Amino acid sequence: RLNCIRNNVWLACCGVLSAGLAVLSSFGLLLFCGVPFVVTVANAPFLILGVGVDDMFIMIASWERSSRKKNKSDVKSLLSDTYAEAALSVTITTLTDVLAFFIGTWTAFPSVRSFCLYTGTAFVFCYIYTLTFFGAIIVLNHEREQGNRHWLICMPVGVEEDQADKSCLYNACCIGNCSRQSSQPESEHPMSIFFEKYYGPFFTNKWIKLLVMLLYGAYLGVSIYGCTQIREGIDLRNLASDDSYVIPYYDDDDKYFSAYGPRIMVVIPESVDYWNETVRLIIENCTQNLE
Repeated sequence: RLNCIRNNVWLACCGVLSAGLAVLSSFGLLLFCGVPFVVTVANAPFLILGVGVDDMFIMIASWERSSRKKNKSDVKSLLSDTYAEAALSVTITTLTDVLAFFIGTWTAFPSVRSFCLYTGTAFVFCYIYTLTFFGAIIVLNHEREQGNRHWLICMPVGVEEDQADKSCLYNACCIGNCSRQSSQPESEHPMSIFFEKYYGPFFTNKWIKLLVMLLYGAYLGVSIYGCTQIREGIDLRNLASDDSYVIPYYDDDDKYFSAYGPRIMVVIPESVDYWNETVRLIIENCTQNLE
């Protein structure tokens, strides 16, 4: 926002910090417990950041809707309404993510297992920090706004009538804009108005609901068909960089040797006397039988 009081830059930064704290806490806990750290785990913070920022937006939007309905001096009531509205959405999102990644720990690949364990645990900590740390930050930011304090330096902003003879730059920093408009809270966000007054009523129309059900049925049918066409396995070429020698090797292997099937190896697990001619003949006969 351009308003120097209603600006929520620090609130957004603390939302990102909340996700960072979740990553540090989860990584520290699992490293302390001796869980192996593999290079694929380095991608986990980006996933946590995405979910953490999404939860941050949900919390802020719920807080602002509550603040427009109730007395702003009653912080406990505002916070309880915020959690009542936002916590369910945040909980369901986190629960589905945690289940998805913890199910991934059943895989036989150790690297994938470590990645899923680190990421799933980080989601749990992200949920905890969102409902505790970030909730407290929202209340502190509310106290700053109620005190009419600047978003950056937290110093009290002067009364607008006293700034009539000040420069445009001074008014932009200390009032919020050059035109000396009021620093009162803005009205409801245009995006919220769009979803509430237009998007929601459009989809509650009975014909639109019927169309949505038909489209969902078609989508479900295509999805089930797609699941039956999925091949199990992994293409090793996708694990190498584009300029790796591995890619032409597998291309040539598929081109010239794919018709012969996989290579078969025979192992003799016992200690045998290879110097004995009779043993060598037995091994040779075994090889011919296999051929």
